[in-house]
Amino acid sequence: MKKNSLRGLDPAEMQNKLVEIGDQQFRLRFQMSMGQTEGLKRLREIRKERARLLTYLREREVAAASGKTVASAAPASGKAKATKGTK
Repeated sequence: MKKNSLRGLDPAEMQNKLVEIGDQQFRLRFQMSMGQTEGLKRLREIRKERARLLTYLREREVAAASGKTVASAAPASGKAKATKGTK
């Protein structure tokens, strides 16, 4: 799934998606151990997608605890501005 479509899911849908991803990850690992597939790339994608979902869930959890909305808790651009220290 795309990042934006994952962010748009509600928490219950995210939990369901996590269960689906866990099942996919288990099946793929099992197939790889049996030598049935060469799905290393897909396994990496699944692992990253799971991490994204967990991050979005945690982001919402933290935002709810602090009283902020989800949009204001989202990281801005990923780059931090350098500030000069005073001496």
